[in-house]
Amino acid sequence: MRISKRKGLSPNVDMTPMIDIVFQLILFFLVSTTFAVLPAISVNLPESSTAQGEAVENITITASQDGKLWFNEDEVTIKTLGKKLASFETGDKKREDYPIILEADDSVTNGTIVRLFDVIRENGFAAVNLRTRGGE
Repeated sequence: MRISKRKGLSPNVDMTPMIDIVFQLILFFLVSTTFAVLPAISVNLPESSTAQGEAVENITITASQDGKLWFNEDEVTIKTLGKKLASFETGDKKREDYPIILEADDSVTNGTIVRLFDVIRENGFAAVNLRTRGGE
């Protein structure tokens, strides 16, 4: 009896499916990972008894908790605020560069602040700063 040897099959492992799975896992973890937002550099500034703030002409709009509005020191409504802004003279500066400081009580609704921004932008002003108080 003659036994013939078959040509032996060499064991091959196809790596393509494994590479696909590993690639999909990497993509899953990249997409689902929440990236940590690193804080900005914190600097403890020195105090100075002779420091002065820069005097800048601006408009201050204040919104109180009880719904009252002020344009600088004058009490206004949302309609009269638009008229005051329309008639305000900015001197040499363009209206879009003239600074407006918006002060709002922390209980003022988002809707009120949005309406104030609309009135400000409708009258050509764009440089709006929100005033906050420092941390305690």
